[in-house]
Amino acid sequence: MSRLRFLILWLPALAVALSSLSLPAQVPALQRRQWTVDGVIREALVHVPANAREKPCPLVFGFHGHGGSMANAARSYRIHSLWPEAAVVYPQGLNTPGQLTDPEGKKPGWQHSIGELGDRDLKFFDAMLATMKTELKVDTRRIYSTGHSNGGGFTYMLWAARGEVFAAMAPSASAAGRVRGLLKPKPVLHIAGENDELVKYSWQQAMIASLLALNQCGESGPWELDDRISIHPSKVGCPVLTAIHPGTHKYPAEAPEVIVKFFKSQPAEPARENEGR
Repeated sequence: MSRLRFLILWLPALAVALSSLSLPAQVPALQRRQWTVDGVIREALVHVPANAREKPCPLVFGFHGHGGSMANAARSYRIHSLWPEAAVVYPQGLNTPGQLTDPEGKKPGWQHSIGELGDRDLKFFDAMLATMKTELKVDTRRIYSTGHSNGGGFTYMLWAARGEVFAAMAPSASAAGRVRGLLKPKPVLHIAGENDELVKYSWQQAMIASLLALNQCGESGPWELDDRISIHPSKVGCPVLTAIHPGTHKYPAEAPEVIVKFFKSQPAEPARENEGR
């Protein structure tokens, strides 16, 4: 066989092989969805499990940090890939003045406190939640929120404003000073970097201390699901987990797996209506 004929026969097979190698295995597709809130079009990327209209499914919201995007959150958090049985919503923020950076509000983010900016993001959350509960069979005992930096702060804000909705929260790199006094006991996983140059580790230590007091937690011990995490048992059934890493403000690549394990371990108590309609 000539060399040219060999290449003609071989190249298509090589192209197929390379194509298959470049595609992530079994990563669920995301739908781009829109809502109109106070006359403004809002967007999110949404993962819907195959049987979510027949079988109750968990629901997770993942909020990007200041200057981020819904696409960036989907790539970084990977909740839909790690937990395909859950419905997952990655919302897109609007341009928002930042507390620590971007004071002119040229980049997208989230409101920092209840009532700020006309509660535009809280209304957006309410609209998304209503749609998910109408279109899907959401397990209302298993609704969760996570986010990094400003997204973590918004997760804390949702805890303060809509705490009864959620089974557990998992904020990263946030101190949530504006809503700290409004929180009621809730299972939480707080992720913090010891060398965070933006949201200082000392600020996050103070936040963790307030969570331990709020949830009436005792001494920490190993977490049976992951020996890298510390768990503080709670007298009121609301454990505080801390994932302290040696990194900076950057979202740690290992965080999504820990968050999914935590969420799976925390249904709301007591059990509520399971139909989600």
